[in-house]
Amino acid sequence: MGNKKILVTGADGFIGSHLVEALVRSGHEVRAFVLYNSFSTWGWLDRCAADVAGHFEVFPGDIRDPNGVRTAMRGCDAVMHLAALIAIPFSYHSPDTYVDTNIKGTLNVVQAARDLGVERVIQTSTSEVYGTARYVPIDESHPLQGQSPYSASKIGADQLAMSFHSAFDTPVVLLRPFNTYGPRQSARAVIPTIITQIADGQRRIKLGSLHPTRDFSYVEDTVSGFMAALDASQAIGEVINIGSGFEISIGETAKAIAEVMGVEIEIETDDERLRPEKSEVERLWADNSKAARLLGWTPAHGGREGFSQGLKKTVQWFQDRENLKQYKTHLYNI
Repeated sequence: MGNKKILVTGADGFIGSHLVEALVRSGHEVRAFVLYNSFSTWGWLDRCAADVAGHFEVFPGDIRDPNGVRTAMRGCDAVMHLAALIAIPFSYHSPDTYVDTNIKGTLNVVQAARDLGVERVIQTSTSEVYGTARYVPIDESHPLQGQSPYSASKIGADQLAMSFHSAFDTPVVLLRPFNTYGPRQSARAVIPTIITQIADGQRRIKLGSLHPTRDFSYVEDTVSGFMAALDASQAIGEVINIGSGFEISIGETAKAIAEVMGVEIEIETDDERLRPEKSEVERLWADNSKAARLLGWTPAHGGREGFSQGLKKTVQWFQDRENLKQYKTHLYNI
């Protein structure tokens, strides 16, 4: 798209903050939509890279507010919609907030994009919409299974976004990242949970189920997938997986992290961290061939060796005491 003005919702979050940095460095004019708060904090953008700080516009708002979303989008060429509630355990007891944020928030984005004539809408999905794999690797034709209120809300959001493409020719691209990890990720995710406990000196690590498998994608790869989707005209109207194409269990992931950090650990199953039996997604493994075909995208951190490289970068960031102190390692973060 050349150098364009781009609205990034969820810019204050984990993936969003990395995406803002990449867009700025690529020469784009970025408007970062962050969740309004009375402290005027911008999430991870308060700690963004020095070469990026001061080179983007910040719009505090709430994705649930259609007027704010429309105002933020005015004058933008594209919108990259990442704002969402994503914690699965929190969705068990607060599902209303997931409907309001994930479904209504997406409606606000695509409605404003349609009315304002935005050139491209990138909707962020999640591999959780597939539920437990019925076959592997999982391609984009795999059935959708809402095994948690979170995943159900994302299915609804995705279908709503694609309906605007079908009904109104809204230029939607639906990206479906698998389990992204890396610097700045919250401890509600398993890799930061393991790293922060070890970095805080603990050797008996509390986890939930160890046997489920995941396809972990390093955040730089996820961001490069978003960047590729911004430029690929053939991606409009398509659902595209962004994943490493590598499957590993949670238990093996813990061992790999311990190896990178040079420690021996014991794992303790914490019942509080277990999902309800039918809600647990037992297996995820991405088929990323469509991304290669339509976006020219392949992961730089694919396979076992790539995963180890990504873990080393992630561990290095978390071991910085200034970064680690942002986390409450003694709490179970839902």
